[in-house]
Amino acid sequence: MPKRILEGVVTSNSCDKTVTVLVTRRVMHPKYKKYVNITKKFHAHDEKNECNIGDHVAICETSPISKTKCWVVVENDAAKE
Repeated sequence: MPKRILEGVVTSNSCDKTVTVLVTRRVMHPKYKKYVNITKKFHAHDEKNECNIGDHVAICETSPISKTKCWVVVENDAAKE
């Protein structure tokens, strides 16, 4: 089964090796047929502590690392620059 990859913005990096990523999706409402923004926060593992607040990152599914972490930071757009 392929692993999901999501893109979002880092909202918090206060924990050690953990970042909180806000992922926004656009979904059509089933009744009103209008597109709505749905946001969800994920805790992701950041091994090198290189993500800062406001960075655009890609996260990938993985086996559970802790109680709330089952995502890993794959790509950090700010680290490339």
